[in-house]
Amino acid sequence: MRKVLTKSEKETENLGKKIGKRILREKIGKSSKVLALEGDLGGGKTVFLKGLAKGLGIKEKVLSPTFIILRKFQIASTKFKNFYHIDCYRIEKPKEILDLGFKEILNNPKNIVAIEWANKIKKILPKRALKIKFKILGKKEREILIKWQKDC
Repeated sequence: MRKVLTKSEKETENLGKKIGKRILREKIGKSSKVLALEGDLGGGKTVFLKGLAKGLGIKEKVLSPTFIILRKFQIASTKFKNFYHIDCYRIEKPKEILDLGFKEILNNPKNIVAIEWANKIKKILPKRALKIKFKILGKKEREILIKWQKDC
């Protein structure tokens, strides 16, 4: 497990960008790359994912899909094709996410899937997911714990 302390939104976003670039260098596995994000409201999850999307080469503006639950972005010119940003904040039962084609999304090795509030669906999350926990330390300071799984 790696612990990273960030002192601003820009640092949190830059960490996401670095991880996005790292994921693009990884080999395609048998299923999608999954990032499971947890932490308090305002903890930096969406800011981190804005950076991750930039690291993946996505030019569109990344907004939290709290009300629509899922957003899909195309990844240009790489072996990966789609970035899914899923927000489970409003999910009450894990089954709700299954109705959105969650299993099919996870089964495609050309997908990168980032899930905010992943703790709400932990029973159906793949064990190999990259786990990232955000903790608020101060107004702008965050502690981010990153647990790389084998072949995440």
